[in-house]
Amino acid sequence: MTDIAPSSPSDDASIPAYAARLNAPQRDAVLTTEGPVLMLAGAGTGKTAALTARLAHLVATRRAWPSQILCVTFTNKAAREMRERVAGHLGVNSEGIPWLGTFHSICAKMLRRHAELVGLQSNYTIIDTDDQLRLLKQQIVDAGEDVKRWTPRQLAGLVDRWKNRGLNPSDIDAGENEAFANGRGREFYQLYQDRLKALNACDFGDLMLHMLNIFRTHTDLLAEYQQRYKYILVDEYQDTNAVQYLWLRLLAQSHKNICVVGDDDQSIYSWRGAEVANILRFEKDFPGAHVVRLEQNYRSTPQILGAASGLIRANSNRHEKTLWTEANGGDKVRVIGVWDAPEEARRVGEEIERLEAEGASLDSIAILVRAQYQTREFEDRFIQIGINYRIIGGFRFYERAEIRDALAYLRIVAQPQDDLAFERIYNQPKRGLGAKTLEKMHQHARRQGMPLAAASLELADSDELPARAANTIGGLMRHFLAWREAAETISPSDLLRLVLDESGYNDMLANDRTPESAGRAENLSELARAMEEYETLGDFLEHVSLVMDNDRGDQEETVTIMTIHAAKGLEFDNLFCVGWEEGVFPSQRAIDEGGLASLEEERRLAYVAITRAKRRCTILHAANRRIYGQWVSSIPSRFIEELPEEFIDQETTMTGGASMWRANWSENEDPFAHVAKDRPDRAQSRGPGWQRAISSGYETAQTRLREPGRSAASFAAKPRSDIAIGAMVQHDKFGTGCVTNQEGNKLEIEFEEHGVKRVIDSFVKVVG
Repeated sequence: MTDIAPSSPSDDASIPAYAARLNAPQRDAVLTTEGPVLMLAGAGTGKTAALTARLAHLVATRRAWPSQILCVTFTNKAAREMRERVAGHLGVNSEGIPWLGTFHSICAKMLRRHAELVGLQSNYTIIDTDDQLRLLKQQIVDAGEDVKRWTPRQLAGLVDRWKNRGLNPSDIDAGENEAFANGRGREFYQLYQDRLKALNACDFGDLMLHMLNIFRTHTDLLAEYQQRYKYILVDEYQDTNAVQYLWLRLLAQSHKNICVVGDDDQSIYSWRGAEVANILRFEKDFPGAHVVRLEQNYRSTPQILGAASGLIRANSNRHEKTLWTEANGGDKVRVIGVWDAPEEARRVGEEIERLEAEGASLDSIAILVRAQYQTREFEDRFIQIGINYRIIGGFRFYERAEIRDALAYLRIVAQPQDDLAFERIYNQPKRGLGAKTLEKMHQHARRQGMPLAAASLELADSDELPARAANTIGGLMRHFLAWREAAETISPSDLLRLVLDESGYNDMLANDRTPESAGRAENLSELARAMEEYETLGDFLEHVSLVMDNDRGDQEETVTIMTIHAAKGLEFDNLFCVGWEEGVFPSQRAIDEGGLASLEEERRLAYVAITRAKRRCTILHAANRRIYGQWVSSIPSRFIEELPEEFIDQETTMTGGASMWRANWSENEDPFAHVAKDRPDRAQSRGPGWQRAISSGYETAQTRLREPGRSAASFAAKPRSDIAIGAMVQHDKFGTGCVTNQEGNKLEIEFEEHGVKRVIDSFVKVVG
């Protein structure tokens, strides 16, 4: 196929319709199809329009079939938007681009095809953070470590960072190993990975790490994918972490037709592993890369862009670019000094009421904070004066307790090996199965190497548990059998309704007289409605695992309050940036510990904040602020000092005012003098089956509850060779007795004090 050369803006006749509305740099990025392309896209410069037009161009000109294009995004929302736009350009079904999605969704799709290469099966479970923490807590406790000193959350963060860097347990060096439990970091990481494999599960970090490991060790498979993807497109490249970077670089080595879109000035996620260096070294990784700068902004006024551009120039590690707009006029960025945080909230409230009186919608107004604790003053104030607001960053829909319970039931229906889900709901709603029963199940599961569901079924067919507990577990297992059979004939949403009804969960909520019960029931109804869009239970569960953004359906207008990190990618007509003081923004941690690299990221965060504003941007700073219960005196953020004076208006509502502070500073007292003195050393900086069944129904249950495709022998509970009929044994609960019958690992024993009991051989020891 003949490549299309970039066209000038006036050469409209040769420009495809989907590129005609783009400006010259955007068209350059679209029409330069061969070889590596770096699209440096400033805030509000139309990167999504250029990226989707490029994808449409590759398909429309038949340079590649849709299945030969890999297009990677960071959020499901971005992926959906791209699908819709491409469908609009080409007039085709948006689902016709199979490899367009997030890093994790694409790797999950790949891993389903090659799971056996990392010791998993294709129906593996993707566990969430809650399950991960419970699993790690079990390991820490079992290892005899103090769970309060060495917390599961600390270990989870450490493991996540290692996975984001593409490190396996064997890659952890001595220094890294010391980061947890006095040199047991690598050991716990390996134990965690082994446990996940036994559960046929993985966490989010594994999705990328497993595929990277597969590509590194199976070069033939890597070569297949390299040939398959003739073109690779990557959105938000500045946010890639090490494992994502390595995965992409491997895939791009054949055709080298990789186009990455990003803005190093908006790299603000180092705390979750993002490395701004990835985009800064793209031209070294791919020599001869064509660089396109998108600098024409379609969002903000010249005054806002001038303030943001002037601020970000103080960073040294960046690609040079300057945002501009054809729009004229606009208000200067206002910088307001107030006495304390309550006055800051009052002032913002007054400004919002004024805007509303002038006809502005509350939906067009946002307040950006650096840290979550700053929101309380605004919540209190807005409640007092009757301004509707919403806090972005609270509990999401799928994180609510009742939703997690429902999903746990469904996970066991889909994957009976899911011990974490079983542990969550075996006594939810309450069934009289306490901690001792769970401990018994865990003991037996570990001894026999079987899932908890299988272990509980065996225990129910013995005298190891009280009769009531055994009957309860038996009934629950029969329910799972019926639900699993029903899943093959009814829709996922109907299955959920059946589970909630027959499990007793609906009755539990109906009998709950607390004010929250009605809302919990409605949440479960909403979950069932959401499931109506999915054909299979597996599809829905994978969707839940990968999608954590919460779509809101609020009808009333509301002011949005959120952190700056949460605001990335959004825009508002009227913006209030609050708390711009040293120690708050930049954060004290960045000042004390991070060195120049952290301060530059904080400055990028300030740049992101300002560029969310379309028409008006107001920055506020307080002379006093209550932080974690303590009042502290503050000085304005260094970022205020770095704003070009021609683009800002300063005012104060307090006696003396910010202008007096500045007038009284001597050179030695200048709070900004330490900017140049920050530490330079930190600058870079089971017999077959499960033996005997209680009834024919249980026999069916034993077969049905095993994972599809897994052989019965893999769950075999092997009888002990040191026990024979006539042997004397000791049982912790029933005492001493004589073995009178033996079936696999099940023993019939006549105990001296308790008569004949049926027990499992792993619970006894031979005494003579």
